[in-house]
Amino acid sequence: MKKVEKAKADAYFRARTRMIVIFLIIGFLVSFGVVAFAEFFSQFKFLGVELHYYMGSQGAVLIFILCLILNAVLSDRIDRKFGIDDKISVNISNSKNIEQ
Repeated sequence: MKKVEKAKADAYFRARTRMIVIFLIIGFLVSFGVVAFAEFFSQFKFLGVELHYYMGSQGAVLIFILCLILNAVLSDRIDRKFGIDDKISVNISNSKNIEQ
């Protein structure tokens, strides 16, 4: 495998870490924020149900699934931006030379 430049590796690490922190904040707000502000959210209705109840029963799960999909898409974009190719990784894991 080729050696990666330190500056490029650091930029990749920062981009991935920033993305992880953002998704953790979203998860925290969805799970604990709705509970903490349930009284405030009870004045809003979503699909005929009070918003705090909907978020507690189904909304949080939907947001977490959307975060998983978004994480996969953004991770692929970041990997391509920094030159990390899945095809090379598959060849390496199958014990094939990179030159093949």
